[in-house]
Amino acid sequence: MTSLAFSNLTVSYGDSVAVDSFTDVVRPGEWLCLIGPNGAGKSSLLRSVAGLVKYQGQITVDGASLDLRSTRRRAELIAHVPQSPALPDDMTAFEYVLLGRNPYVSYFGSETKHDRELVRQILERLDVSEFAQRRLGTLSGGERQRIVIARALAQEAPILLLDEPTSALDIGHQQQALELVDRLRREHGFTVLSAMHDLTLAGLYSDRLALLHHGHCVSSGPADEVLRAETLSEFYGVSVSVHRDPDGTVVVVPRRSTPLA
Repeated sequence: MTSLAFSNLTVSYGDSVAVDSFTDVVRPGEWLCLIGPNGAGKSSLLRSVAGLVKYQGQITVDGASLDLRSTRRRAELIAHVPQSPALPDDMTAFEYVLLGRNPYVSYFGSETKHDRELVRQILERLDVSEFAQRRLGTLSGGERQRIVIARALAQEAPILLLDEPTSALDIGHQQQALELVDRLRREHGFTVLSAMHDLTLAGLYSDRLALLHHGHCVSSGPADEVLRAETLSEFYGVSVSVHRDPDGTVVVVPRRSTPLA
């Protein structure tokens, strides 16, 4: 089980600050979900962990600076599901998911029987086995998104980064994908850091939420503490109702600003 810690993390693009002095610790096996309006800094924070953007401050994995890790070692530690992945149209779904096993293949070696069997199992659990031999270019947006999630899970990295992982999925496949991530992290102790716009799903699956606004963390804690109507109104500029079910589920429902005639 692996921890992920941030100390005064700052991400800038020229004069624009996307993430400003973010400090937090994601405990081993914990699921922290970043929420906030567009441009809040969620994706930039995830991309800093994935090594895709430069940053100031410090990111540590189990107390060791991520900057000191080689590219290969980082791939063994961190799997990333980007918001808008670029996929090769002429590659089959199975071949693409199998790429998730690359960190464990020697320089002159090839994937093992175990690697291929693991990919088959993940494709089956995400209900995409029928697409295994299909070219990625022939798949719909939702089907492609499930294949991207499958590749990340095949990587078996102890830290999983999910940037809007269900944005292209229908409600059934949203639940299926998130249930699988949750089941695997409980079985294997994965540490999950995600960014999601669906506040109800974010609160339902994560252990803790961090609300970002203009790069700053303005609220952090369990869903019932962060998902409050007045808080969401202030930072999202929306009118919502927040319902709390007897089982503890927090449901966020948009409300019309003006009543129906």
